[in-house]
Amino acid sequence: METKRISVDRVNPEAELIKEGAEWLRAGELVAFPTETVYGLGANALDASACAKIFAAKGRPQDNPLIVHVSGLSMANSCVNKWTSSAELCVKNFWPGPLTLILPKTSLIPDIVTAGLDNVAVRMPSHPVALRLIEEAGIPIAAPSANLSGKPSPTRGGHVWRDMKGKIPLILDAGACEVGLESTVLDVSGEVPTILRPGGITREQLEAVLGNVYTDSCSENQAPRAPGMKYRHYAPQGELILVSGHRERVVQRMVQEIIRGHSRFKKVGVLCTLESASYLHDRHPDLLFVLGSKDQPSEVARNIFEGLRLCDERKMDLILVEGIEEGGLGSAVMNRLEKAAGKRTQHI
Repeated sequence: METKRISVDRVNPEAELIKEGAEWLRAGELVAFPTETVYGLGANALDASACAKIFAAKGRPQDNPLIVHVSGLSMANSCVNKWTSSAELCVKNFWPGPLTLILPKTSLIPDIVTAGLDNVAVRMPSHPVALRLIEEAGIPIAAPSANLSGKPSPTRGGHVWRDMKGKIPLILDAGACEVGLESTVLDVSGEVPTILRPGGITREQLEAVLGNVYTDSCSENQAPRAPGMKYRHYAPQGELILVSGHRERVVQRMVQEIIRGHSRFKKVGVLCTLESASYLHDRHPDLLFVLGSKDQPSEVARNIFEGLRLCDERKMDLILVEGIEEGGLGSAVMNRLEKAAGKRTQHI
């Protein structure tokens, strides 16, 4: 399949380009498009055959649910069977934005979208291109991240091009995504709101509106209740070691790993905070990528996937990543890094 990649104005997307994307979606095909979090790989959420193409293009496990993107409450009502009071508060305070809500689904949503579950994941993105595309298509759009399954999520059109070229007909490229991490997934179908995946809306923000909020996880023996819960995600090709803790000890350990890696003739990439960069630069890693200041987790969040993908492009054999403090957006950052590292994590 020939893939067309077209540049779209982020703030005022060109009507003819949005129309082209909407036509592909209504025809049952896939379109990659930007959101404020990461690029999504979209299909008509009401068409099971179209949604099946998402799983094929990504190599995505069939038991991993999809998020349904809507352009307004009337469209959300076609997907959601019952709204809880917590869900209504979330919509009022956080939509449009990087918050996905888990709620009982209507019969319009095919089982392939929810992996056979009775609940659907739904959100209203704030990115102008995403909103205009959904509005023009006139249908809810099911869209996971537009990358090969398990690999770092795409935050630029070029990332999508490298992963999806030849697999989909169209990529709408509006430059870099603002948030850089996927949305928070919040189960509001029960009595107590429960975070299933941390993301662009923090637990602290949610609790300020909802009161007590739980956090849940998924074991390898359970079916995932939301995207991003079960499988190893965001992993680059090289071996990744996540090191977190006291900065001086983190730097010392990373220096040791750089020396050890070079002694084994490995190309070593380092992703670190601004505060650690000068110390690690002096040890001459093959690639040094500054994620941002440790005091600005939003900078780090925006740059994580860019750094991991750069390591793949430069063919790093060993990738050392400095963790940041948990809490707020830092919890979402560490969630992604821990999933990328698998069991290769060191807290010192």
